[in-house]
Amino acid sequence: MAMTTTACHEVESYDNTATDNFESLWQLFDRHYCFFDEKGVDWNDIHDRYAPMAEQCRTQQQLFMVCSEMLDELKDGHVNLGSSFDTYYYRDWWSGYPQNFDLRVLQQNYLHFGYKQLGSVYYATLPQNIGYVYIGSFSTGIGEGNLDNILASFDLATALIIDVRDNGGGDMTNVETWVRRFITQKTLAGYIMHKNGPGHNDFSEPYAYYYTPPSGHRIWTKPVAILTNRSTFSAANNFVSNMKLLPRTTIIGDTTGGGSGMPLSYEMPCGWTVRMSAAPLLDAQGQCTEFGVEPTEGFRVSFSDDDIASGRDPILERAIRLFNTTIN
Repeated sequence: MAMTTTACHEVESYDNTATDNFESLWQLFDRHYCFFDEKGVDWNDIHDRYAPMAEQCRTQQQLFMVCSEMLDELKDGHVNLGSSFDTYYYRDWWSGYPQNFDLRVLQQNYLHFGYKQLGSVYYATLPQNIGYVYIGSFSTGIGEGNLDNILASFDLATALIIDVRDNGGGDMTNVETWVRRFITQKTLAGYIMHKNGPGHNDFSEPYAYYYTPPSGHRIWTKPVAILTNRSTFSAANNFVSNMKLLPRTTIIGDTTGGGSGMPLSYEMPCGWTVRMSAAPLLDAQGQCTEFGVEPTEGFRVSFSDDDIASGRDPILERAIRLFNTTIN
């Protein structure tokens, strides 16, 4: 199979051998991956260490393991390698951290199973007269009319909590749909850069993108808290970075999982699929959020063993205390 590299550069052909498949994978990342500098990765050194291992592979399974170990060096949750027998993705971006979330505890002990549900969205008014919305994923959209109904149900609430813990991301257009409900004018949402050459630092100038409030729909202007944990990733990470820079907004919980590179997919000679971070997204202050978004200063909260045993959610309780103190 022929592999075409970046436009205006040489077209290289690879045979379906272990060595050529390894080289095609390494070259794809060398020319298209966007976070080598941020990760502090010497990609040439990695090639020299793993290429001899690939040459020794006699089965697809052996080659897949070598390629997976090489990709593990990038420590990037947007990096995937897919074959007919296995899928690689980097798990340590969340697996070495406390979960800081239990959906059943939330539903049972705080919402008392009295919530409404629209797809992956749960919403209810807490006893403290605070609105609560849990967004489990940005993979599916929500209609503007549905959002109007949700916000209308909180007309008498004094504040709103939006929980994106364990939200692994999804579609950026769905993030925009939500963020637009918290702005009153055209707002800088961030910047995106694109690779424009084969070099590791060949990027376009940052291109600004903006969100505007939806005409004729409800806008929330009261205080907001966003609840986060390490499993808040990708598009959800972007949602938090957008919301953090808005007025009257507090981020509570743990640093998000990051994942600020827009992913692109490619194919290797053997038919395996490759996905990687290819276009960096920056927040509205021009900062990279690949390594996560920090909670608001003074609002880092985690679960203890006693909290888990007693069915408590200290992150949610911290948000409730914030609003009770602020409002009272």
